[in-house]
Amino acid sequence: MSYQTLLYSINNRVATVIVNRPDKLNALNAQAKSELKMVFSEIKTDNAVDIVVLTGAGEKAFVAGTDIKELTVLNSETGKEVSSKGQEVFDLIENLGKPVIAAVNGYALGGGCELALACHIRIASANAKFGQPEVNLGIIPGYGGTQRLARLIGRGRAMELILTGAQIDAEEALRIGVVNKVVPQPELMATVTKLARLIAGKGQVAIRMALKAVNMTQETTLSDGQQLEASLFAICCDTADFKEGTTAFLEKRPPQFKNA
Repeated sequence: MSYQTLLYSINNRVATVIVNRPDKLNALNAQAKSELKMVFSEIKTDNAVDIVVLTGAGEKAFVAGTDIKELTVLNSETGKEVSSKGQEVFDLIENLGKPVIAAVNGYALGGGCELALACHIRIASANAKFGQPEVNLGIIPGYGGTQRLARLIGRGRAMELILTGAQIDAEEALRIGVVNKVVPQPELMATVTKLARLIAGKGQVAIRMALKAVNMTQETTLSDGQQLEASLFAICCDTADFKEGTTAFLEKRPPQFKNA
């Protein structure tokens, strides 16, 4: 399938999705959000893909927000619809069942910050900027930002960022836990690709079970979460990958996982 606002490729079981609107700093318009939903729906069921790298075109922006022109016509009814549809897309990414790494190569503001938050791992270039500036427009984050940011960095820090609309640089984002790592921009894609291939080389049944277990930590009690963990652990114990992994360890050789 071809896309007008995205670039999509697969190499060695790693899919790369690039938001490709560099003249608009990769801002998300309705078409871009629709195409993100289509491409991630395709990835979810594609057995040729184990992991996804998500980034923006160019060196200035990951995604600099939502197309403001499309916001100006909203009212309470259409606003709720736009917010709900955006949440649906970002929920799809978070619950893809395959790891998604955000390679944040510049501005990640508003909807762009929310898009990065929906990913499982975030690696930023040194020039990256993060923020939820929606209050400057008289609105609030609408694609899950109020929920994911607070869960990621804590209520107090999330409140400050959301209520002030302030931007933070990559080092501050690293300090407070928004991103996992900061690297020089020329090294960003090589760093992310290396990480993606490392994860792709693991047993993918275990990767899927780990994603499910960790994603549920915000929705369950510790007791319920541990019960889920035990159930998912049990599923792993019944796989060929488990037998191969333990056998390879005892035989002091690299495992050859079959993802089954």
